[in-house]
This record gives sequence, C-alpha cells and structure tokens, in this order.
Amino acid sequence: MQLGMKYNEKGIALLVVLWVLTVLIVMVLSFSVMTRADTYGLLSFKEGMEKKYLAQAGVDRGIAEIIYRSVNQNQTMTLVGKEVWRMDGTSYSVDMGDGGYQLRIIDEAGKISLNGMTDSSGIILKNLLINQGILPENADIIIDSILDWKDADDLHRLNGAENDYYLSLPNPYKPRNADFETLDELILVRGITPQILYGNGKMRGIIHFLSLTNTSPQVNINVAPVEILAAVPGMNAAMVTRIIEFRKTTEISSIEDVKDIIGDSYPVMAPYAVFAPGGQVAAYTVESTGYKGNRKTGYAILATVSFDSPHKYHYAYYKSPAELTP
Repeated sequence: MQLGMKYNEKGIALLVVLWVLTVLIVMVLSFSVMTRADTYGLLSFKEGMEKKYLAQAGVDRGIAEIIYRSVNQNQTMTLVGKEVWRMDGTSYSVDMGDGGYQLRIIDEAGKISLNGMTDSSGIILKNLLINQGILPENADIIIDSILDWKDADDLHRLNGAENDYYLSLPNPYKPRNADFETLDELILVRGITPQILYGNGKMRGIIHFLSLTNTSPQVNINVAPVEILAAVPGMNAAMVTRIIEFRKTTEISSIEDVKDIIGDSYPVMAPYAVFAPGGQVAAYTVESTGYKGNRKTGYAILATVSFDSPHKYHYAYYKSPAELTP
C-alpha cells in the first residue's frame, strides 16, 4: 500500500516537473519571439527614420540648388560638378553610402494655377486628367466643380456642384465659395478621389501639378513638367519631346526660341502658355524621396518653398510623408 503511494507521489511529482518545464519553455519561447519582434520593429523604425531624414536632406539640397541657381543662372562658364540644376521636374539622385535621396524641383510657374483657373484655362487640367486615364465626362465634372467651389455664387455650372449637392451628402458641408486655402482642400470637391488627388502608385496625383502660389491662368512652357506640357492645347507628343530636348541646353525666353517647334500651333497655345525664363514666381516645389537600399520603398516629402528674397524663404506647403510616384 505504502509502496503504491510512493509510486503515485513520484508520478505526480514528475508530472508537476514536466508541467513546470513546459511552462518555462513556453515563457522562454514567448520572450524570444517578443524580443525578436521588438528587435525587428526597432530596426524598421530606425530605417524609417533614416529614410525620413534622408528625404529631408533632399529637400534641403533642393533649396540650396534653388539659391545656387538664382546666383549662377547667368554664368558664362560652368565647372564640372557645379552645373545649375533644372527646375522643370528633372529627376536627380544623390547616393550617400547605403542610402540616398531622389528629388525633383519644379518652378511653380510651370504648374496649373488652382485659384487662377478660369472656364477657359480649365482645359489644361481637363487634358491632364484625360491623359491620366480619367474619362472625359468625369474630367468635366471635376473642372466645373472646382470652378463652382471657388466662385462666390450658388449657381452651378453644367457639370458642377454647389450647396444643393454638398448638403445632400451623408456628411454634409458647404463649398468655400472663395479661393482654395490648401491643395488638400480639393479632396472635398465633387468628383475628386484620393487616387486622383494624391496618385495610386502608378499615376501621379494632380496635387503635383497644381499651384496656389502661381496665380496666372497660363503655364510657363520653359519650366512646365512633361505632363503639363502634354496637356496644353495645341501641343502634341513630338512637340513635347523636342521642347524637353531644347530645354536641356537652352533656356526658352520667348516664342522666337522655339518657333520652329511650335509652328502653326502657337495661336492655339497662346491663351494658355507663356515663354519666359524660370524664377518669375519665385516659388518652387521640391519632391524628395529618401531610400535605404531599395528605392521602391522610400520615404517621401513634398514641400513648396516661397522666396521673399534670394536667400530668405518660407514653407508655403509641407507634407510628410507624401505620396510620390516616379
């Protein structure tokens, strides 16, 4: 009897020991998994912060290049490595060890003026939308709704929207009936989706082609990005290519510089375009993406810088992180 009880006690003790070992093993494994997850999380956070600061370094470099250009744009001799960067959306890459940044600088005069847009000049944005795959009827809704949003009356255009539309939404609100205060405000306008405004990884959003700083309904052909050039009435693909090639070596200062390229299209383009040296608006957008190793997973910053003097500036717009598409 006692012998049986001893065996039972030993069996119970063995089970207790096995359970304790099992619990300890589970605790050790859990701690190991948590430590590993925390380590990977910390490394991911560290890499994310490095990309962010690399992107900011790109913004700072862009501002430095804008200032350098204003001082040296009329230089007669260019030293190797000291070339003046273009302000028309040309992409530049700077490698810094195992990382770096890629950036574009765009003179605001080459963008479509949002608050300066009229029923006539809205054709440029309409063409841009259509070129990006938006149906013509949807592009008409967007253009008319933008114009209705910023005009002072409650009369809506053929495809536009005013109080009656916005107040009928599940979360109603009223249109501003005044100039846009930010580009992000466009997300409230009828017809505009996050994909249209910010892009979707394949298509660049229209926020990259619109300006609050530029108030002219015309765009400066000398600094306009390729996408805007292609949207100007009277322009075709061959003309866009030739203008881009021409701008690589010579700054366009008048229609005479590109008369052979424009030809008979000039009367069509004239109401929507100007041919002038860059730097007239004195505001620029810098699009910078910081990366570590793989450039496809970078951190992007979109900043619009307005210059009060050649060396004094302020941020008119700053978005971090931003959606930028190569």
